[in-house]
Amino acid sequence: MHEILGIPEYLWRPILAGFFSGIACSIVGVFIVTMHLSFLGICIAHSAFTGALFSLWIGWNPLAGAILFSLIASAIVGPLADRGELSPDTSTGIVFSTMLGLAFLFLGLIPGSKASALSLFWGNILTVSRMDIFILAGVATFLIILFTVFYKEIHMVLCHRQVAIYVGIPSALIFYLLIIATGLTIAVSLQTVGGLLIYSLLLNPSASAYQLTYRFKYMLILSILFGISSCWGGIAVSYKFNLPTGATIILISSFIFILSALLSPKKQIKRGKNE
Repeated sequence: MHEILGIPEYLWRPILAGFFSGIACSIVGVFIVTMHLSFLGICIAHSAFTGALFSLWIGWNPLAGAILFSLIASAIVGPLADRGELSPDTSTGIVFSTMLGLAFLFLGLIPGSKASALSLFWGNILTVSRMDIFILAGVATFLIILFTVFYKEIHMVLCHRQVAIYVGIPSALIFYLLIIATGLTIAVSLQTVGGLLIYSLLLNPSASAYQLTYRFKYMLILSILFGISSCWGGIAVSYKFNLPTGATIILISSFIFILSALLSPKKQIKRGKNE
């Protein structure tokens, strides 16, 4: 088997996919954790999964349906959560349950073997194509540029939204743009870890970073590092011990979170105040 830098050639695509997916999921994960919109990630993840099943039913590329349904869910949940007409949990819960019902409906309607549909549950990063990598790279690059160019505005909206509104920053526009970016990221990362596990890759790296710093900039950097480490560590462990890659990626990210929580300076400060 031809090797590059001692790594089998067939592993380079998963490595690149994990790199770009780790970056993209970690960046939007910071948005989800900072805005306390955890359930939103679950809702959009299941919407993307439902869209992929819909595509398999009608003969489309699963990625097209995943993007379509995740953007539809983002367009519905975003305004409801932002305007306060319903609580965020209520609005996302309604969309989540609807998408879950549609997922099982489309799963039953898919003719023939359900193997390709069931693979979307847990994902298979080892089967990513060159086009998948290009798409992941494009989304990751877009998010990096977005957060770099509009860092001050995004930081203000996420951490001090009322102040952002007062000084004239288009808070609603930035909020909806981040919601859409979340949906797009989940859709293109679906094959990496699967519809049932993608939420953990969104939440765990950013939650781990949140435990270790008070600075938004450092939280963003740490989240990206943890996301990439989770993907690469999961690929390495699954390759070494012949384990499911998606599940291994999530377990690595969960281990990083547990370690971060144990070493968190915030926990030590809180303990000192209680004493």
